[in-house]
Amino acid sequence: MSTPNLVADLFDAHAAELYRYLARRAGHTAAEEVLSQTFLAAVEQQQRFDPNRASARAWLYGIAVNLLRHHYRSETRKWQAYARFPLELVEDTADVAASRADATAVQRSLARPIAELNEADRDVLLLYAWADLSYAEIAAALHVPVGTVRSRLHRVRTQLKAALAADHPLEESVS
Repeated sequence: MSTPNLVADLFDAHAAELYRYLARRAGHTAAEEVLSQTFLAAVEQQQRFDPNRASARAWLYGIAVNLLRHHYRSETRKWQAYARFPLELVEDTADVAASRADATAVQRSLARPIAELNEADRDVLLLYAWADLSYAEIAAALHVPVGTVRSRLHRVRTQLKAALAADHPLEESVS
């Protein structure tokens, strides 16, 4: 298969999904830029791609995550702003349903703890939660062992559960 067809096939198969992930991480404008940079890098680095080590999907996410690191400082500031101001994380023009309000409250509670995560832990969390990558795909994308992904995700879940518990302690009933 020639290079233009390979790149076109990869773009057709993964661009929309990758764009959604990037938009959630860095906003629509940055997502467009990072998406195009990702596929440009894929063309430039295609000789280094080893299909025995990773799927094309994980390889593309790995490239995208590396490019997102350039946006890391602004991303951290964005999460810190979400923690300071009660803004919704997702634009919604319709009235917010009750379940949506609960989810928004949880997002607000998690904004500060997510901002305080180290970069590696945040990458694992968001690749899992927003990109819906498997542990193996996250490991391939970040060039770390699967066990590292599992331990980071376990640590992050523990930290986020503790943060939620601190923000929403169970009220004891009076008998």
